[in-house]
Amino acid sequence: MADWEIWGVILVLGVATACTRSTFWLIGHKVTIPPRVQEMLRYAPACALAAIVFPDMVLGPQGELQLALANPKLIAGIAALLFYLWRRAMLQTIIFGMLVLTLLRVFHVFGNIG
Repeated sequence: MADWEIWGVILVLGVATACTRSTFWLIGHKVTIPPRVQEMLRYAPACALAAIVFPDMVLGPQGELQLALANPKLIAGIAALLFYLWRRAMLQTIIFGMLVLTLLRVFHVFGNIG
C-alpha cells in the first residue's frame, strides 16, 4: 500500500468511529428506548464481562476444558462469585478474585500454573 492509501484508511476509519460514537449524542434526545429494553441493557456489561472471563477460567493453554479443582483460575472465579453473592460489589469482587488468583500463583499452590 502506498502512504496516501494508509492515511486514507486511517482517516476513513476515524470518521466512521466518530460518526458511530456520536450518533446517540447528536440524536439521542429524539430516540426513546422502551422501558423493557432499558431494563435488559442494564445487564449488558455483566454479560460482556462474563463472556470474556468465563472461557479464560475454564480453558487451558491448549484450549482443553479444565474443570478440576486443580485449576487455580477456576478456584479464584468460584471464590470471586461467592464474594459477590456475599457483598454485591463488582469492583471489590474483581479485586478479591485477582487477589485470590495472585496468592495461588505466588504460593505455587498447584505447581506450574498457566
